[in-house]
Amino acid sequence: MDRAALIARKNEVRRQIERLRRRLEQELAVVEEKRNRRRIGQLERQLEQLMAEEYNLRLRIDQADNR
Repeated sequence: MDRAALIARKNEVRRQIERLRRRLEQELAVVEEKRNRRRIGQLERQLEQLMAEEYNLRLRIDQADNR
């Protein structure tokens, strides 16, 4: 993947992270129910995955800069 594609993907991941954070905040505001806790766990796992992907993309972009 070239630098421009990496940056575009990183920007998309950032948008997804922000959307997920907003959804997670909404879920946390709802009274705790078993189903809600399960959904919160799913959202937190998705958020962790996206944050890890964003980190890896940043590393790859930095490496592309050094070439």
